[in-house]
Amino acid sequence: MEKLITYFKLSKVELGKVIFPLKEQVRNAYLAVFIVVAVISLFLALVDWIMSSIVSLVV
Repeated sequence: MEKLITYFKLSKVELGKVIFPLKEQVRNAYLAVFIVVAVISLFLALVDWIMSSIVSLVV
């Protein structure tokens, strides 16, 4: 039981060392991820369209 209490005490100390991101940092990261995903999706859609056009011309 003593080990469990020590574990929780040390866990609380470690959580005190954590630096949580600010709201602005979270928003900026979310926006960056959204933009990258959108650009990659558009690129893949364009590649898919080009490839299917080429296959349609061949067949």
